[in-house]
Amino acid sequence: MSEKRLDLLYSEVEEELRASVRSLLEDKSPPESVLTRVEDDRVTDTALWKELAEIGVAGLPVPDELGGAGASVRESAVVAEELGRGVAPVPFMGSAVLATTALLESGDAAAEELAALAGGESTGTLVAAFATLPGSGFPGAVQERDGKLRGTVVGVVDALTADLLVVPAVGEQGPGLYVV
Repeated sequence: MSEKRLDLLYSEVEEELRASVRSLLEDKSPPESVLTRVEDDRVTDTALWKELAEIGVAGLPVPDELGGAGASVRESAVVAEELGRGVAPVPFMGSAVLATTALLESGDAAAEELAALAGGESTGTLVAAFATLPGSGFPGAVQERDGKLRGTVVGVVDALTADLLVVPAVGEQGPGLYVV
């Protein structure tokens, strides 16, 4: 029986990505500016997010043909580590991870939204409670009836700054994703 070997060490490409993100954060988001932002209630640094999008961070898992990098979860993890290290006030989790992953799983219908997210022209999030456990069933807090979404979801990551919301809802045709 052949055994598949899992390599937990970062590749050269992943280390280069780490260095790029770290360098940008050191230059554009030093600790003093993060503290100032917290004290004046600004939620995100949109200029920093645009710069991160320019180096491909916003569209890491998005396929090349839609303007993304076609990267794997490993590259997203590398970026998440650096953004956490720098306490960067950007919508990476909501937009580049949650909304993008949900849209990628929804099929070809979301190509326009994915391209906009990957290019940093818009930000998004998945409307699911932050406390939702992995492997949980399809969220049922939102219902779709007669073309309208109704329900309440609390604790949605990056919701305050999202341009588009990817809403899982149960409708007459069953569960689906709705872009609002």
